[in-house]
Amino acid sequence: MVGSEGIGKGLEGQEAGSAAQALSAILQTHYLRYLIITSWAVGLIATVGLLHGLLWFAGTLAAGALRGVVEKRISRSQNAEAGWDLTFPVVGALTTAAWAAAPLIAWFSGSHFGHELAIALLISGYVLVFAQLRSSPKQAIVISSPYGVAAAIIAVTLIGDVAFWPFLMLAPFTAASLFVLVTMTMLREERIRAFQEHQAHLIEELEAARDKANAANEAKSNFLGVISHELRTPMNGVLGAAQLLSATRLDGAQREYLAIIRNSGDNLLSLLNDILDMTKIEAGRMNFESIDIQLDDLHRRIVGPFEAQAEAKGLRFVSEFEGETPAVVRGDPLRVCQVVQNLLSNAVKFTERGEIRFVTRSRRISERRVAFEFAVHDSGAGISEDDMDQLFQPFTQIDASSTRRFGGTGLGLTISRRLANIMGGDITVNSQVGEGSVFTFAVEGEVVRWVDEVAQADADADLVELDGMKVLVVEDHPVNRMILEAWMGSTGRRTTTAENGQEAVEIARHQAFDLIIMDVNMPVMDGLTATRLIREGGANAETPIVVLSASARNEDHEAGLAAGADAYLNKPIDFRSLAGLMTQAKGGRPALQQLVGSEAA
Repeated sequence: MVGSEGIGKGLEGQEAGSAAQALSAILQTHYLRYLIITSWAVGLIATVGLLHGLLWFAGTLAAGALRGVVEKRISRSQNAEAGWDLTFPVVGALTTAAWAAAPLIAWFSGSHFGHELAIALLISGYVLVFAQLRSSPKQAIVISSPYGVAAAIIAVTLIGDVAFWPFLMLAPFTAASLFVLVTMTMLREERIRAFQEHQAHLIEELEAARDKANAANEAKSNFLGVISHELRTPMNGVLGAAQLLSATRLDGAQREYLAIIRNSGDNLLSLLNDILDMTKIEAGRMNFESIDIQLDDLHRRIVGPFEAQAEAKGLRFVSEFEGETPAVVRGDPLRVCQVVQNLLSNAVKFTERGEIRFVTRSRRISERRVAFEFAVHDSGAGISEDDMDQLFQPFTQIDASSTRRFGGTGLGLTISRRLANIMGGDITVNSQVGEGSVFTFAVEGEVVRWVDEVAQADADADLVELDGMKVLVVEDHPVNRMILEAWMGSTGRRTTTAENGQEAVEIARHQAFDLIIMDVNMPVMDGLTATRLIREGGANAETPIVVLSASARNEDHEAGLAAGADAYLNKPIDFRSLAGLMTQAKGGRPALQQLVGSEAA
C-alpha cells in the first residue's frame, strides 16, 4: 500500500472520506506502489541475498497486479460502495500479506542487519497503509492486519529474550504515530471541506449577483427601448411636420421659427442617439458595417453640415487633403462620420472667432492598406493640462457652465473614442490655452481602389416619380398618420390608413396594395402580429411591407424582419430613405429585400 500528497482527492460529486474517494486515491497512486516494492526488494537483496529478495519481489509484483485489476473493476462498478465493503478489504489484506512476508524474511535470515530491517519494514508498512487509507481508518486496520500477524510472530520468537519488551513497546509508539497521521489528515480534510463549502457559497452569491446585474442590464435595455419609442414617436411628428411645412410658402419670420423647430428636434434626437450608443457600447452590441466607401462622397457627408454652421457663426472653414488618398476604401461610413462629425461639431460649437480647419491625411501602408488621420484644428479657447483627464469621461464637460450655454450630454467624445478604439484607431488631442486645439482621429482602412476609374453620377434623391402606387399606412399616432398621408399625396400615391394592426389585417383581406407601411407598437394589435397574419394568405401575402420602428435597437429590427417584413425605417422618418424604399418596392419583395441585404452587407 502506498500514500502520496495526491491521496484524498475524491471522485467528482463524492463526499470526502467515502469509499469511492479512497478507491480513487489508490488508483491515482498505482505506479507508486511498484516503486515502493522495488525499494523494499533492494533492501532485502542487500540483507538476505539475491535469491530471497528476487523471489519476494516477483511474488509481491504478482499480488500487486492482481490487486490493481480488482480495484479497477470495483471503480467501474455501479455499486462501488458495496465492492469496497466486501471485496476490497479481503483482496487488500491478502495482497498485504505478500508485503508482510518481507519483514519475516529479514528477521529469520540470520543476517547481521536482518532484525533492524524487519522492524523498519514493519513500521513503514503500517505507515504506508494508513497514509493511503487515512480517510478510512477502519479499512486501514483490516488491510494492515498481516503486518500485525508478522509482528506477533516476531514477538513470539523473542519471548524470554531481553529484546522482547523493547520490541513490544514499539506497538504504542507506532500506534501513536499513526493516530497523529490520521487525526491531522482528518482535520486537514475537514478544513478543506469547510473551505470548499465556503467557496461554493461565495460562488452562489457571485452567481446571484451576476444574475441580478444581468437582470438590471436587461431592464435598462428594455427601459431605453421604451424611452426610444416614446421619444421618437412624437419626434417623428415634429420633424415630419417641419419637413412638410418647409415645402410651403413661408415669410422670413416663419422660416426662422421653422428652423428653430427643426434644429431643436435634431438636437433632441442627437441626445437620444448618444445615450443609446453609449448603452450599446457598454453592452458590446454596437454593430459595424464593412462596405465600399467613396472618399469624395464620405468627405461631402462629413463637412457638408458644418460649412454652413461655421459661416453662420462668422468662422472660416477650410478643408484640405494631404498625402496619397485612395478613391475607394472598405469600412463603416456611418461610424467614421459619427466620430469625425462629433469633432467638427465641438470645434464649431466652442470656437467664437477664427477658423476651423479639417485636414484628411493619408499614408500608404501597402497596396491594400492605408492609414488615415482626420485632424480638426480650431482657434478656440484651448484646453488646460488639468482638464485633459476629464475630456473623455462620460457625462462630463470641461466647463460646467457649458452645459447650459451649449447643451449636450457630455457623451460625444467618450462615444467617439470608444468607437475609434473598436475600429482599431484612437483619438488624440493637442491643445494650448488661448490658441486652440487639434483633435486627431487616426484609423487604418482596407483599400479597394486607389484611383476611381468610373465617375459616378449623383442621383437626385429629392425627385420622386409620380407613380400612383397604392399604399396602406398603419400608424396609431394621428399626427404621424397625417404626415405620412400628406407626403404620399404630394408624391402622387394613393393612401389608405389604419389605426392599429387588427384594422390593417381586415383592410388587407379585401383590398390589394403595392406597399404596406406598418408601425410596430400599436394598441389592439401590434404591427409584428399584423404582419404575420397578412403573410399567412390573401391579396397582400406577397406585398412588400416596410416596418416603422421607433426603437434604434438592432434586435427590434431583426424581430420585424423575422415577422415577415422586407425592410425597416427608424423614426423620425427620413423621407429621402422612404422614397428610395418605395422606388425599390415597385420590383416586389425580392427587389426590396435585395436593397436591404446590400446595405447590411
